[in-house]
Amino acid sequence: MADKKSYPLRINAEVLQAMQRWSDDELRSLNAQIEYVLREALRKADRLPGEPAPPDKGTPP
Repeated sequence: MADKKSYPLRINAEVLQAMQRWSDDELRSLNAQIEYVLREALRKADRLPGEPAPPDKGTPP
């Protein structure tokens, strides 16, 4: 597992509440849910080192 680093995050209260509800639905901690959402966004934007971007669903292979 990669090293974890702490980072203070200022976030809108409504967004935080929505993330908490989502993490509860997914049975994850709030921190794990935020990391999951960030990782998925990075992967889709092809900005996550070592992982190729997923194919575009609208374009045939």
